[in-house]
Amino acid sequence: MNEVIIGLGSNIQPDENIRKAKFILYTHFTVTAVSKFVTTNPIGPFTKNKYINGCLLIKTSDEMSKIKDQLKKIEKELGREKTPNKFAPRTIDLDIIVWNKEVVDPDFYTRPYIKTAVLELIPDFKIVTGT
Repeated sequence: MNEVIIGLGSNIQPDENIRKAKFILYTHFTVTAVSKFVTTNPIGPFTKNKYINGCLLIKTSDEMSKIKDQLKKIEKELGREKTPNKFAPRTIDLDIIVWNKEVVDPDFYTRPYIKTAVLELIPDFKIVTGT
């Protein structure tokens, strides 16, 4: 069984879109824990709306590629539009942050709220650097 932390973020109707995303994720996966959701400032020059961000801990027998595909489908279902602007506002952003206690998203190291959420979900998580 794979243990996965999924990051959720939104800055377009964030309360509504986070709620919808959590509902969908609960129907697709076994959610074992939920972090606190926090308001964060946007990153990048073109975004003004604040984000709501947090993480879910799930257990699944699916492989990472299948999970990524499911997350992209959920994003699309919730109205996420891919744009060339990496920092564009978004209805929902769903990312695999940790896969079986291994960091797979580099944002973990640069965004303190992600690290805080991961440590809330897995208090004994060992942060390995330099690998």
